[in-house]
Amino acid sequence: MLSIDLSGKRAFVAGVGEDSGYGWAIVRALSRAGASVCLGTWPPMLKILTKSLERGRLDTALPEGGEISFEKIYPLDAAFDTPDEVPDDVRTDKRYVDLSGYTIQEVADQLRTDWGEPCLDVVVHSLANGPEVHKPLVDTSRAGYLAAVSASAYSLVSLVQRFGPLMRPGGAVVSLSYLAAERAVPGYGGGMSSAKAALEADTRLLAYEAGRRWGIRVNVISAGPLASRAAKAIGLIDRMVSYYAVNSALPGVQTPDDVGATAAFLCSPLAAGISGETLHVDLGYHAMGMAVGSSPEPE
Repeated sequence: MLSIDLSGKRAFVAGVGEDSGYGWAIVRALSRAGASVCLGTWPPMLKILTKSLERGRLDTALPEGGEISFEKIYPLDAAFDTPDEVPDDVRTDKRYVDLSGYTIQEVADQLRTDWGEPCLDVVVHSLANGPEVHKPLVDTSRAGYLAAVSASAYSLVSLVQRFGPLMRPGGAVVSLSYLAAERAVPGYGGGMSSAKAALEADTRLLAYEAGRRWGIRVNVISAGPLASRAAKAIGLIDRMVSYYAVNSALPGVQTPDDVGATAAFLCSPLAAGISGETLHVDLGYHAMGMAVGSSPEPE
């Protein structure tokens, strides 16, 4: 039987802070395939995540039995590459003041110390933040726009730059995008559509550069909307999900596991020939050219 087997592989998943989003679904799929998993979690979410795990408040159960477990959870703020870039107001913030080693370079260095080199087979970029996502693009400030691109797109470049040397040949990097990278989605503002477009463009060039330098693959999943707790920040997420349910090629609502399984496939030897790809996992919504309610139902 042909199956996804990641036994003996180590994955680093950046951007997981709760169990309702795509990042957690990817963790679950990687775990089911046999990979060991390390997390990189935004410092303000770190204590909440660890306490929730300790108290059994997160869905760690696996369908085949057993539970998700983590080799290690690292604090990670992907807006900063090195310690000297962290401003004083962040460094002294109550959510950061007791932490250290949370920049991308410091996490890479700690991984090297903890596990040696090379030590990674999979890197998952599940990172996105747009402080002005509620604003139309035409009203977005320069600072808000650049913050969205920095946290949501350049962070992938930085991760590949610093984690690439830690990855074994044949390894895979996967990130998460959204259709707003290609088409206008009213309400998805603050420069986030630009950030996702940059993420997809960077994926193509990183696939070549990282492929030739380290022998690793780089792909991105363009996922349909999901009403996770983190996505509530968008504001219109419930309306987006409802619209997709009516107008996608396949009926129903996207599930996190749809994306999780696809990510596990892209990180497995079964996808050894796939790199530089933007793979839509959105029940076929991206293929539709007309709202379903605008024309008679097909016979």
